[in-house]
Amino acid sequence: MSDTRSRRTVNNVAPWLCVAATIALTAYGQIVIKWQVSQRGHIPARPSEAVHYFVGLLLNPWVLSVLVGAFVAALSWMAAVSRLPLSQAYPFVASLSFVLVVVASRIAFGEAITLPKVVGCSLIVAGLVVASSL
Repeated sequence: MSDTRSRRTVNNVAPWLCVAATIALTAYGQIVIKWQVSQRGHIPARPSEAVHYFVGLLLNPWVLSVLVGAFVAALSWMAAVSRLPLSQAYPFVASLSFVLVVVASRIAFGEAITLPKVVGCSLIVAGLVVASSL
């Protein structure tokens, strides 16, 4: 009986771990892309220079890690929604990714966490609580 219960618990937790992986990898991608783009500067106006700019970014090991992370996030998301209702899983990804990126951008780039951002994040989390309880 306890073996069946522990399998059921693992089956219930596994999709949420996939949701968490999707959130973490999404936030990782946003932070790393911002970091690498900030180091390269603005996109050049001339098309040939813009192509060189993007090729340089795409060959950057950090940007490549984001692309791999995005692929793994997509796999994690597919695994999550294979077991969870989309209307239950997606609010977590959308809202917690947003909140995590706001916090991470403060840590990584010193971006201000203003009162409007705090209020907005609070409303998003409150919406998540309401949406997930319905």
